[in-house]
This record gives sequence, structure tokens and C-alpha cells, in this order.
Amino acid sequence: MGKMRTRNPKVLRRNVRRRLTFEDVRNMFQETDKKFRKNDDEFKDLKESIKEAGRIREEDYKRWWENNEKLNAQLNAQMKETDRKISKLGSRIGELVEQLTASNILEKFRMLDYNFSRVSRNHSIEDEQGRCLAEIDLLLENGDCAMVVEVKSLLTIPDVKEHQKRLKTLRIYADNRRDDRIYAGAVAGALFSKNARSYALENGMYVIEQSGDTVQIKAPEKPYYW
Repeated sequence: MGKMRTRNPKVLRRNVRRRLTFEDVRNMFQETDKKFRKNDDEFKDLKESIKEAGRIREEDYKRWWENNEKLNAQLNAQMKETDRKISKLGSRIGELVEQLTASNILEKFRMLDYNFSRVSRNHSIEDEQGRCLAEIDLLLENGDCAMVVEVKSLLTIPDVKEHQKRLKTLRIYADNRRDDRIYAGAVAGALFSKNARSYALENGMYVIEQSGDTVQIKAPEKPYYW
């Protein structure tokens, strides 16, 4: 018979599962507690970071709001000042028209080869139904030509364009009435916005400006007639 094989006692002892002791359990709880504490500390750091970021955003927003309020206050002040100046200029339109009439404007246009015999103010052109077709601030006339003058306290490019439309309307009105006079355009202003003066001249209109106690007239290179 063969010899009976026996297991090594050392091998048997290694294969026996070690029983947990109280110390083992306590150590595991302590390790778990450390992990929880670490996570809790990390979470607290995250909360503080979020809180700090929120505080910074709140301060930035507050700073932006204060700056915005200051800018709005400045803008409102500027708008009020602009309104005041425009209102003051608006009251000068009538004065400017009177000055144009009283400053021997007929003689000044005569120097530009226009022999107007009469000047009148505040014309309203109406159709057969009594509807207003155009309003004219100043009208200089003779038997061959009529100079239609638009007067503004502050003359702008849109004002010049609107005057062009007005002259086209007057041309149609004159043709319907068999009025064969030519119509010329002029603009006058106490002040001129940027490029309004050059725009009027480029489009064949005369430019009338205040010069001290009188007025001066600048003629376009190529006057346009309607």
C-alpha cells in the first residue's frame, strides 16, 4: 500500500480564515470615520469657495449697478441740457425769419443774379379740398422764379431731404395751375449739424447763415431748379 499523504500543519493554519477581533472592527470604524471627515472637510471647502464666488459676483454686480446709475444720471442731465438748448433755439426760428426779411435779403440775392421783387413769410399751399400740401417759411418771387426757403434753428440733413420733397410737391402744384416759373431751393439755420451745409450745396440749394447782425448766402456750384 502506498503511504498515506498528510497535509502540512503550516499550510492548514494559513488557510484558516482569521477571526475578526474587536480591535479590527474599531480600526475599520476609525478608518471610515477619517474618510467621512476628509470628505466633510472637502465639502466645507467647496461650500466656502462657492460662497466666496457668490460674494464676488454680488460685489461686481453692485459695482456695475452703481456705475450704471451714475451713467444714467449723467445721461439724463445731458438730455435735459440738450432739450433746454433745443427749446431755446426753437424760439429763435421766428427771430431768424424776421432777421432774414429785415437784412435786405433781396439785395443779397440780387448780387447772385436773382432779381426778386417781393418777399413774404409763412405760406401754406393747399389743394382744392383745403388740405395742406406744403408750408413755406420764406418765399422770394418775381415773374420768372421763386426761391423757397426752409428755416430751422438747427438744420440737419433730413431737413434738407424734406425740403427737396417739398419743392417737388410745389412743382406739381405749379404745373397744375399752369405756373411755369422755375423753383429754386434754399435753407437757412441758426446752427447746422455735421455735413448738412455741404449736403445742401451738393444738392443744388443755397445756404443762408447768420453772420453777426446780418446774413450771408453761399451759392452751390450747380443750382438745381424744380
